[in-house]
Amino acid sequence: MAKLKDKRREKISVATEIDRLEERRARCHDNLERAEFRSRREKLSDKDRHDLEDEMTIINERVMKLDKELEALRGDNRMNMLLSVALLVVSALFYFVFFYNETGS
Repeated sequence: MAKLKDKRREKISVATEIDRLEERRARCHDNLERAEFRSRREKLSDKDRHDLEDEMTIINERVMKLDKELEALRGDNRMNMLLSVALLVVSALFYFVFFYNETGS
């Protein structure tokens, strides 16, 4: 099953993957805010409070993991952008050298 997910993700662009992870991160933040609000507003037993704290810890770990993934993807996105710019510059240079100089001579 994991290989099928990896195959599907290979076909997804870096920008799409960044958007997807940012949405997941936003949902995690919403869940964390709800849990924090619940812990402040409701009278909870010690067990419920402990369970809520465990849930908040898990959500914080997910957010940190998503932040690391986003950082890596943004680095990949920067490299893709630099590669695109480099290809554009090389193409413009070839155009100038081979076509512009021939018409100017």
